[in-house]
Amino acid sequence: MKFETWPGEPFPLGAHWDGKGTSFSVYSEVADRIDLCLFDNGGKEHRVRLPDRTAFCWHGYVPGVGPGQRYGFRVHGPWAPADGHRCNPAKLLLDPYARAISGDIAWGPAVLPYAIGSDGETISEEDSAPHVPRSVVIDPRFDWGDDQALRRPLHETIIYEVHVKGFSKRFPDIPKAVRGTYAALAHPAAIEYLTKLGVTAVELLPVHHFVHDSFLIDRGLRNYWGYNSIAFFSPHSEYSSRHDAGAEVREFKEMVKALHAAGIEVILDVVYNHTAEGNHLGPTLSLKGFDNTAYYRTVPDNRRFYMDYTGTGNSLNMRHPQTLQLAMDSLRYWAVEMHVDGFRFDLAATLAREQHDVDRLSAFFDIVHQDPVLNRTKLIAEPWDIGEGGYQVGNFPVLWSEWNGKYRDSVRDYWRSQEAAMADFASRLTGSSDLYENDGRRPWASINFMTAHDGFTLHDLVSYNEKHNDANGEDNRDGESHNRSWNLGAEGPTDDAAINERRARQKRNLLATLLLSQGVPMLLGGDEIGRTQGGNNNAYCQDNEISWLDWEHVDRDLLEFTRRLIAFRGEHPVFHRRGWFKGRPIRGKGVTDIAWFKPDGSNMSDEDWGQWFAKSFGVFLFGDGLLSRDEHGRPERDDSFLLLFNAHTDGVSFTLPGDPFGRRWAVELDTSDDRMPDKPELKHDAGAKVDRPGLSLLVLRRQK
Repeated sequence: MKFETWPGEPFPLGAHWDGKGTSFSVYSEVADRIDLCLFDNGGKEHRVRLPDRTAFCWHGYVPGVGPGQRYGFRVHGPWAPADGHRCNPAKLLLDPYARAISGDIAWGPAVLPYAIGSDGETISEEDSAPHVPRSVVIDPRFDWGDDQALRRPLHETIIYEVHVKGFSKRFPDIPKAVRGTYAALAHPAAIEYLTKLGVTAVELLPVHHFVHDSFLIDRGLRNYWGYNSIAFFSPHSEYSSRHDAGAEVREFKEMVKALHAAGIEVILDVVYNHTAEGNHLGPTLSLKGFDNTAYYRTVPDNRRFYMDYTGTGNSLNMRHPQTLQLAMDSLRYWAVEMHVDGFRFDLAATLAREQHDVDRLSAFFDIVHQDPVLNRTKLIAEPWDIGEGGYQVGNFPVLWSEWNGKYRDSVRDYWRSQEAAMADFASRLTGSSDLYENDGRRPWASINFMTAHDGFTLHDLVSYNEKHNDANGEDNRDGESHNRSWNLGAEGPTDDAAINERRARQKRNLLATLLLSQGVPMLLGGDEIGRTQGGNNNAYCQDNEISWLDWEHVDRDLLEFTRRLIAFRGEHPVFHRRGWFKGRPIRGKGVTDIAWFKPDGSNMSDEDWGQWFAKSFGVFLFGDGLLSRDEHGRPERDDSFLLLFNAHTDGVSFTLPGDPFGRRWAVELDTSDDRMPDKPELKHDAGAKVDRPGLSLLVLRRQK
């Protein structure tokens, strides 16, 4: 078969079908020649030399080639690992801008650029084409109807972190044929569950096409989480319920459209800090074979090796204009063409490294801030990497929100009855102003979470004092080294019923704190139904019942508690304010916008906050000036609330404050009970003593 080729245009990069043929363009500054490889339905390869080069973009137009065409590239250029160059035309390369990927990697010597048994310097001449996936030309047309970005304000957002496959793989109300796919998340049963739960956004674990590591395949495991990207424009093909090449693109769009119609935003967990090509001994699949030193950061005085700020073997070179363009083009593609609403950046500190140190004014952030598309999306940083100086919580620019690791740690410490934890807990409860207020950000800069995909589930957090990662095949050495004591066994009650009740109460304490804190709450998918991983706190390789949500054993009481709690937060703006509490008097009200109380009802002093043993306090939140909505959507004034926290394991008696804070208080929530009443059933007068059991939270509404 012969293919006619024309020079075409250098931009846009990638493969683009115009109805009559397809233009192809890829970047390489070091290549001498690039061959486009087209594969027929029988897998036979037809090579076409790209006829032109403009601004280091190699390009050509091929009439008659259209959607469904599988293709790849072979790059002729320098093989000089000591200088950082790894071109090898024996290796078929994925298009860095491919919109879809077909096939899997068959791990073996053929995917490596060097000869086995050599020192890594001798080039391999074994053809990798039979062993690697193909890029796919797609038809981008899709009827979005009236779909558009929802642009829900961050302070009104509730994020649900969820895995596309794990959410629905065992969901009984979804047909088996589509479980574990994009189509399953778009299914009416899934959308009904999410809307009834009350979350406003799903944050999907990585859906950029990724590969399963060879060492996991050797153990009979898989890369379940997906933090091993190889194609930044392609939806992961394994999450498609359809099997024709490129169908995952349409199915992903259908999922987004269905979620948007239900008022649910879509946030992607994206991995622009590294790729699946690994270190100097890793495979050649794409970027490494096009222009290694442009796309990756190499060690300056020995360019054979890679800078590794991620623990995965390589780090993308965000100092190079082409790599920056790759990331930015990818982000814009997902926002404009795929209609996603925001991004959570894995190991975002890596993206901010200029020379070595993390720089909040790096080129990456400068470009994001000036981009008229991206600066209107939700931008969330995982504000750390494993390199020196990589922990950057509180240091990202003003448009960004951050996973607040200090929130997680402080709230856990408080409810574990740790000494000197109360003052820090109070700061986290009110939005972490110590981290975000001074640089012009608002409370929604803090993405608050108790648990995430990486670590224990909520149930396991309060149920295990040690990790149980034996199924990962690393002799339980991987993952966080241990779980701090949650007063189980010898440190708390000893009979099973009492232990289970304490665990259930601690789950309610953590969920209630999360949903009543200022900032943006993120709920780990499955925590609301009591999901367990059997104590595995690093289930990245468990694509099985360990990780999949178990819909057969749902904790109905916890689910209903969580639903009511989310609804309660949404009904009362005082729990998701736009601005900071100031502790200043409210004109004409005789009260401040926030006030802190000791258990005896008197105001907290600076000295009281410094008591290392203190674990019980009350906080008054003034909400009368904030607009709420009644059950019919009509605006009305919000109420003010008093929250009583007791992290002692023993009971504490609280004296309720009186005027000007309130004369009568009604119970809205009590974590010592698994119910949230439709209407307050208990009322207390100011000055009354309220006995609170150990490890509990009481929420009282001021009666008007």
